[in-house]
Amino acid sequence: MTSFFARILGKPRAELPDWLQHQQELRKRLDLKCGISETDFVAFDTELTGLDFKQDSIISLGAVKLRGATILPGKTFYRLVKPECELKHKSVVVHELTHTDLECAEDLLEVLGDFVTFIGDAVLIGHFVHIDLNFVNKPLQEEFGVSLQNPALDTSTLHDWLYDNDSQFARHYKGMTMKSDLFSMAKKYSVDGGKSHNAFSDAYITAQLFQRFVPFLPGCGIKTLKELLKVARP
Repeated sequence: MTSFFARILGKPRAELPDWLQHQQELRKRLDLKCGISETDFVAFDTELTGLDFKQDSIISLGAVKLRGATILPGKTFYRLVKPECELKHKSVVVHELTHTDLECAEDLLEVLGDFVTFIGDAVLIGHFVHIDLNFVNKPLQEEFGVSLQNPALDTSTLHDWLYDNDSQFARHYKGMTMKSDLFSMAKKYSVDGGKSHNAFSDAYITAQLFQRFVPFLPGCGIKTLKELLKVARP
């Protein structure tokens, strides 16, 4: 019953846990005029039981921090999550996480609390990031009536914008990949990401793709966070 009314009305601010209370004021603190090189980013990824956020759930979450285009390898996040629905054979084949692997995994809200604390005021980066955001925001909406306030950008969207708007980018990489999945892009742009379909490895690949794209932004007039979000929002 509580979750139902939280979805309809939202919980009063005082009832939100500390890690969400601080987060809900983020937009007031965000400086959209900040240069890209001075902006804090977090590249992240989720592994899932499936792609239907209404029925499926997160089973792992990985992230890495960046300052501008500089990856901070000492500032990382990776956690296994107790699935809130049945594991599917097809998804197990993809991410290779079994019931045994997840026996000691943590509850989703515990992991999300630590994740929200980890990301702080950073701008989120993801590949097809709307999928990950849907899965992160669903339990926050159900339990507390709120969503993440962090702006997010999509490396797939940014890639396509650069190709359409910067001939130097296409010329430098001798064309572009027509395949938009993360691993085709990683191969095209010489990114070494390690094991595929692992939340942390995929987050690291995403961070490296962002590194490949950032040097071409100033030549397109994209120098501030506001300008970047305008061309790279999901």
